[in-house]
Amino acid sequence: MNAKLSKWSLLFGLGIITQLVAAPQSAEDQLIKCKVELDRGVLPADQKQTAVVKISLVADAAPKEADRPPVNLCIVMDRSGSMSGNKIEQARQAALEALSRLGSQDIFSLVMYGSDVTTLIPAGRVKDQRRAQELIRGIQTHGNTALFGGVSQGAAELRKAFGDHAEGMVHRMILLSDGLANKGPSSPEDLGRLGVSLQKEGISVSTIGVGNDYNEDLMTRLAQRSDGNTYFVENENDLARIFGQELGDVLNVVARNIRIQIECPENVKPLRSIGREATIRGQKVELNLNQLYGSQERYLLLEVEVPSTPADTELPLVSAAIQYRNLFTEVDEQQNLALNAQFSRQEAEVKASTNVDVKEEVLLNESAMAKEEAIKLAEQGNQKAAVQVLKKNRQQILDATVNFEFSAPEALEEEAQNLEAQSIMLDQDGLNSYNRKVLRTDAQQTRNQQLNKSSWKKK
Repeated sequence: MNAKLSKWSLLFGLGIITQLVAAPQSAEDQLIKCKVELDRGVLPADQKQTAVVKISLVADAAPKEADRPPVNLCIVMDRSGSMSGNKIEQARQAALEALSRLGSQDIFSLVMYGSDVTTLIPAGRVKDQRRAQELIRGIQTHGNTALFGGVSQGAAELRKAFGDHAEGMVHRMILLSDGLANKGPSSPEDLGRLGVSLQKEGISVSTIGVGNDYNEDLMTRLAQRSDGNTYFVENENDLARIFGQELGDVLNVVARNIRIQIECPENVKPLRSIGREATIRGQKVELNLNQLYGSQERYLLLEVEVPSTPADTELPLVSAAIQYRNLFTEVDEQQNLALNAQFSRQEAEVKASTNVDVKEEVLLNESAMAKEEAIKLAEQGNQKAAVQVLKKNRQQILDATVNFEFSAPEALEEEAQNLEAQSIMLDQDGLNSYNRKVLRTDAQQTRNQQLNKSSWKKK
């Protein structure tokens, strides 16, 4: 047996290895539990095939007896002319709601952008709540939409809190806009690159688009690349509720600086990540995330090519190292996991081994990818094909609910209903601004494993 095979055999024979930089804990005591699973416990023998590996972090609820991590929050608010009237009034109320939920240990700032960019409230602990409230209530609208400049200034305010304790803080920007960026850099690629840069600094940007006139590609790209949430708010009266949902997430972060590193042996080929974007280089796969919330699961679905393998054989598939900062212990932790595949010639045994939880996540993420494919087809003028993509995906979900007993089928049933409503909207109205925002936002919320997602109905 050669040295390389010995290393893999030893690693996979150990199964799951947990290593904490601090004092070790038992798996039951860990706030964050990491898992590696296969879409089937047993694969068909004697055939080359693909399989899906799920690598996940599952967080318990944040400890009630412990102080939550401090938050460094910046609201970046569009005050261009299109925000006048009820929109700016609701935006002011939402900002006041966010401010009221922060504590004395938190840092707050507010940046406004129209034709120019202004820092209304510089980053710092708010000692004079009344004065801050007066400044927010005094926000008026005018000018164009210098969105890129607003985000850049918001990032500068957040960086003021960087220092010795920055690793123990949650850094979040909430960007609100109702219009097209028409001053300064304004393409999705520009904002995507900015999002990547901010994510590397530990800053997540959650984007809230209001009405039917903002650029959803730009907003979702910024949120996606910075590992933030994204929202489509059709009615500005919902802004306070959306801000409340977002603050609920921000105040519930239990871990950050998450890095998932996967390696496959030479005879197993990583093909693609399903839903979420990951970097694949040869036999290695890597995914970086900014944060994990209490009572949340975040995961990577990795499709791999498995060689033909005899029955009654175990084959090493992946090893994974998961690193993160535990914000309650303020310690960097690492968990190492490994997964073997088993093989059988019995079709019934293979089917009975289906991991329905993994299959459900695959179905939901493939649905998100189908919505993005439908957008592309409709933009190319092939509306009929776009509708068929949504209908086909809906039927795949319905077939799966018949063939498998899912532990919680409600999510799949709701997704099938959404796909039906979205295909009807697309068929009747085409890819108008509203329908495009529904499809794009819904897809991004699923791919980002966003806790607070929307259910779309026929308008």
